[in-house]
Amino acid sequence: MLKNQILQPELLAPAGSFEGLKAVIQAGADAVYLGGNAFGARAYARNFSDEELLQAIDYAHLYNRKVYLTVNTLCKEEEMEAVFRYLLPLYEQGLDAVLVQDLGILRMIRRLFPDLPVHASTQMNVTGMNGVRLLEKEGVSRAVLARELSLEEIRRIHEVSPVELETFVHGALCYCYSGRCLMSSLIGGRSGNRGRCAQPCRLPWSAAWAGRKNKKDLCPISPKDMNTIEILPDILEAGVFSLKIEGRMKHAGYAAGVTSVYRKYLDRYLEKGRERYSVEEEDLRYLKGLFSRGGSTEGYYHRYNGPAMMSFSNEKKSTIQGTLPEEKPIPAEGSVRLVCGEPALLTVRCRDKDITVPGPVVQRARKAPVTVEDIRSRMGRMGGTGFVWDRLQVDAEEDIFLPVAALNALRRDAVRTVAEALLAPGRRQYPRDRVLESTSPDMKDRKSGGDPSAVRFSVSCETKDQVKALLAEEGISALYVPEECLEMALEEKRRRPSSCPEIFLLFPQVSRWEVQDDDIARFRGYLEAGLSGFVVRDFEMYAAFVLHGLSDVCVTDSSLYSWNQEAILFLREHGCLRNTAPVELNASEMKKRDNTDSEIPVYGYMPMMISAQCLQKNLASCTRDGRLLYLEDRYHARFPVQCVCRPWKGTDTDRKQCCYNIIYNSIPFGLLKEREEVLRLGGVGLRLSFTVEPPADAVRIFRDFRDAFRSGREPAGSLRMTRGHFRRGVE
Repeated sequence: MLKNQILQPELLAPAGSFEGLKAVIQAGADAVYLGGNAFGARAYARNFSDEELLQAIDYAHLYNRKVYLTVNTLCKEEEMEAVFRYLLPLYEQGLDAVLVQDLGILRMIRRLFPDLPVHASTQMNVTGMNGVRLLEKEGVSRAVLARELSLEEIRRIHEVSPVELETFVHGALCYCYSGRCLMSSLIGGRSGNRGRCAQPCRLPWSAAWAGRKNKKDLCPISPKDMNTIEILPDILEAGVFSLKIEGRMKHAGYAAGVTSVYRKYLDRYLEKGRERYSVEEEDLRYLKGLFSRGGSTEGYYHRYNGPAMMSFSNEKKSTIQGTLPEEKPIPAEGSVRLVCGEPALLTVRCRDKDITVPGPVVQRARKAPVTVEDIRSRMGRMGGTGFVWDRLQVDAEEDIFLPVAALNALRRDAVRTVAEALLAPGRRQYPRDRVLESTSPDMKDRKSGGDPSAVRFSVSCETKDQVKALLAEEGISALYVPEECLEMALEEKRRRPSSCPEIFLLFPQVSRWEVQDDDIARFRGYLEAGLSGFVVRDFEMYAAFVLHGLSDVCVTDSSLYSWNQEAILFLREHGCLRNTAPVELNASEMKKRDNTDSEIPVYGYMPMMISAQCLQKNLASCTRDGRLLYLEDRYHARFPVQCVCRPWKGTDTDRKQCCYNIIYNSIPFGLLKEREEVLRLGGVGLRLSFTVEPPADAVRIFRDFRDAFRSGREPAGSLRMTRGHFRRGVE
């Protein structure tokens, strides 16, 4: 038996409103995830007010259900205290867990709310066992895995860690790895990392490659919605504990309808097993009728990518309006005892609680005595309380009297008391001696950036021709190269050790392989051969280096987000040679950040999306030649798409595990004219990232930046560039 199957699997449903919360609980959800008016990845859902969040926790707990709060966005330094203040009353109310993306929020919660369970959001892009192991060491109790993982990958993760695994089973699919999408941010300023995605991926795009072009009305990067009801046994037996339904932006009827179907078949599997598991055609039609975007897909569980997963349109159909289930009261047993001369007593038994509430002294009747029928009628009026008598016993003497108001008050007091007893185990008291201490950097000690003539340049390259061209350039302090270029670069380092830049191994954007001891041995061998370190671009590879004791020679890319000081401290404490400053903060926000060990990005085509899908494969066929394609939007802007299809050196990993697409912005980001502002940020150096540029262009661009920043020399002619978020930032 798999470890997580010892426990009852959890059905986790979305709630975008209080109405939705009630609906999915009544439809059979074991737990609900929801967001407030801040810090959640669905800023445009109705969401919950602060008071509604407290009520939601109580409502769910009365039904013996759990509530998970989404705090799964990236937070700026000035917002961190607000996150603490936001969580404090919910923590005391009994919140069951918090979903987080930001490493800084993770660190803060572990410091200030150590007994509050933390779930790593899918926005953290957890793709392998090393990431889960590091999260386990950090006290994270559950990882919401990247949607792109196969059942076999999930199974291997489950075998090495006791951390609960949660995966999506129904609802919308993002084209991009969650947390790695800047498309909405760069195109319209609405950041997915702040819960404000405008979904430009759902729009029509023209795709061009090798002289070919798709139809103009095609939506080539719009996936179908997920529906896994028929493979539920496979998912559970791979080790998934929590089955997550997507849909906080959809109406309550949809969420309740989907929840009810998954409740039915989860129970069927648990009762009858795999052999007798089958899904009725009527239920399949019902799920499709609730919502359909060009059909449905089982997601990535059994396939890596492909056109069968794509809708190629943004047509959304709903032929059935899901109805809200009837609210079922909580069953309780009651026992009334009325004896003349003694206090009236009402005992309520509900779940494991047995509560007796006293009322006023029962009197001898002077005129009309209270009958058993009167008592039963008054005590039976439970409408609006949330409870219902499963059984009500009345033990009353004859010829007694108790005012109607007293009977009503006794009933109300008993219901309130039993509700409080049911909620009490979840309540917490925050220790008043545990105070929020600021981790913000001292701006008075900010370094100005030093001598501009000695500014340090780190340059990353993606192709062998770029590496060859830039190795010979004067003024590069560190050159970041892919593994297939490493031998050439190290040979050049050995040939001219004093004038050649430091060489760092640049890892792929996404890691989908398991780093083994022989890989670590190979990496150590590179260090002995003259390599200065490694550049890691996702949480999985960073975790692998932390766990194997090599993080002190790691440079983290901007995709390992460090928007706030808590996140910077997380990286420092786990070992980090230096980090790369975020690209979504504006200049003013960057000034509030401790950039002491940060490289400041000043040039590059920004990756807008990292996707396991392959545009070329989906529109034509896979050639595995790593070619460049282009997406064109309705304004005729052309966005380069790089097909990355290269196996990882030294492994027998299937080539497809190293396959992904990078969609770059249409024009490069560049701060060539912002020299003074950039230098005042006080970073450890400047970062240029070359991706799709021809080698000669890369050399010319580097020289322009070198001359501009070191000597203030204006370039004769400059490339068209965008300043990205350096001015505007994101909300």
